[in-house]
This record gives sequence, C-alpha cells and structure tokens, in this order.
Amino acid sequence: MEDSSAATEKRRLLLSMLIPFLLVSFTLLIRVAEVIFEADFCFLGIFPRKISSLAGIITSPFIHSGFRHLFNNALPLLILGTALFYLYSQVAFRVLFRIMLLTGLAVWMTGRPAWHIGASGIVYGLASFLFVSGIIRRHIPLMGLSLLVAFLYGEMVWGIFPGFRIDISWESHMLGAAAGLLLAIWYRAEGPQRPVPFYEKEEENDEHEENDAALSDKEN
Repeated sequence: MEDSSAATEKRRLLLSMLIPFLLVSFTLLIRVAEVIFEADFCFLGIFPRKISSLAGIITSPFIHSGFRHLFNNALPLLILGTALFYLYSQVAFRVLFRIMLLTGLAVWMTGRPAWHIGASGIVYGLASFLFVSGIIRRHIPLMGLSLLVAFLYGEMVWGIFPGFRIDISWESHMLGAAAGLLLAIWYRAEGPQRPVPFYEKEEENDEHEENDAALSDKEN
C-alpha cells in the first residue's frame, strides 16, 4: 500500500514538472536557434504601446538576451512551476496563462519605451501567487511553501523597484508580482484548502445534534 502511494506521488511530481520543463526547453531551443542562425529575436518582445508588438505579450517570455539571462530564469521557473502544478493542479494552467497575459498586457500598456523580453515576469508572478496563496488559505503545508519561497526568492523583491538595474525590466517584475497577488486572491476558494480542525468539527456535530433534537421535540 505504501509502495503504491509512493509511486503515485512520484508520478504526480513528474507530471507536475512536465509543463515547466517543456517551457524551459522551448525557451532554450529558441536561444540556440538565435546563436546558430546568428539572429536576434528581440522583435518578438514587448515594445510598450506599439501595436505591432502586441504579439509579444505571448512571445516575449521565450526570448532572452543571452544564456545567462535564460538560466537565471530557468531554475526558478522550473521550481516554482513544478510547485504550482503539484499543489494547485486544479487551477495551475489558468494561473500560469493569466500571469503571462496580465503581466504582458500591463507591461505593454505602462512600460518604458524599450524592448521587454524574458520570463522574469512569470517567475515573479509564480513566486507571488505561491506566497500569497499559502497565507490566504491558512494551510500549514502551503504556508510552509510560502516561507520557503520567501527564503529562496526574498531578494527578488528588490527587482520590482525602478532603477534597480537599467538593463532589467523592473516593470515586468513588479507587474508580474501584482498579477500573482491578484490571482491568489481570485482563486482563493479553488485548489487545496485548510483542513477543518477537529475541535471545529466537534462544534459542528454538536450544533447538528442540537438542531436535530429541537426538530424532534417540535414533531413530538
């Protein structure tokens, strides 16, 4: 029985890693293609308020300025993406897509007039969603994940401030984090919830028993 349960959890974990792994692999493939063909795909990024770059809302997360930029986003995307699909499988696809959409659209509307590329907006969105969701749900394992996210990626908070680094899209960081926060609130009633403590269950049972007794008295 324990072996079966362990095998099920292992399979679930591997499935949770699939989508983040495919996203990172596709991003790496694009970067390799740029190098092989000596091309520059920055035109697939977001240039705020430029109609022709609206497609960048979807394509920009897959474009990076170099392998270092890509690898800086790849590891947290794998870790946070896997956590999202493992713990919030019911809403994971919707959360991931809407983080990308909301962040990209907000950058297009409000960002500096420059090309904005990279998956960092999604990374900030995932970190924000996982952190806030655990706190809102008051679910001990999810709160533990929130603390782990804060510990591992707490320094990311500096990346949301203007002027942190002029070559980094702080707008994507800030707006991605905001999107994650909003979605954590929006989906607070979906996915894993805080277990009802035993003492609350006992109180509910007592109330039901009292109500049943009262109804019985009235019938008699």
